[in-house]
Amino acid sequence: MVTPLIKREDTVMREAISPAELLAVTLSYLATGETFSSLSYSFRISRQAISEIVLEVCKAIYTVLKGNFLKIPSTEEEWHTIANRLEDVWQFPKCIGALDGSYYHNYKGTDSIILMALVDADLQFIYVDVGTNGRVSDGGVWNKTTLCQALMGNKLHIPPSPLPGRIKPVPFCGGRCCIQPEEPPDEALPGEPAEQLSRARRCVENAFGVLANRMRVFRAPIALSPKKVEHIVLASTALHNFLRRQKTGRTLYTPATLTDREDLGTGDILPQIWIRLVLAT
Repeated sequence: MVTPLIKREDTVMREAISPAELLAVTLSYLATGETFSSLSYSFRISRQAISEIVLEVCKAIYTVLKGNFLKIPSTEEEWHTIANRLEDVWQFPKCIGALDGSYYHNYKGTDSIILMALVDADLQFIYVDVGTNGRVSDGGVWNKTTLCQALMGNKLHIPPSPLPGRIKPVPFCGGRCCIQPEEPPDEALPGEPAEQLSRARRCVENAFGVLANRMRVFRAPIALSPKKVEHIVLASTALHNFLRRQKTGRTLYTPATLTDREDLGTGDILPQIWIRLVLAT
């Protein structure tokens, strides 16, 4: 898919690096987080060339994948599918996604940019906004996103429908819209409602955890300009969705032991490998 966008022509001086190797260099960088200097020894390509390759290929990956694997729903049927899946998997009705912002653990005094993302029940990114300065609050980031503007303008064709067992249609909600009540959470959402809300939020927390665990470039500061980091993040989220949606890729990329699962006997959520690895570091 990316070959037409990254293929280079041979010259009289040298043969061009093949698209397969260009892609391999970039995927190695995203998956391992190795420095360009380290990758230059592995692939026998100069550090300067690798810097250009990673940026070029990340742009190509996002370009070819975003249309099918990172596209905001545009029909009522698509929104219903997302909401039904969230209710089936996490028992939280009338929700079109879990929303949060990730700083990639660089918020403790270091420079960072924010990834604001809406995630479905299968840990796939429905919408991403990346690039806002890390000092801005989640609310400040959200208010500036195109998703917020589209919701406020009622441009996303999100249909109202009744709650389970009810007749009167009510609007859908997004995970972040429900988790900031004026009262303390334990008082505002006692017992089961608070537990259900916590379960729904795990979608976005798991997605960020899996992304940072499998794309280990995000486990340490990235020594690139913010604009280049944006392209890396966009390519990584698109690849994440691509791998989660493919049957073989899903098994290898996110094996059953990597993500949270539910004990069907007790209803307890069992945190898995990704969160233990994050806590350990």
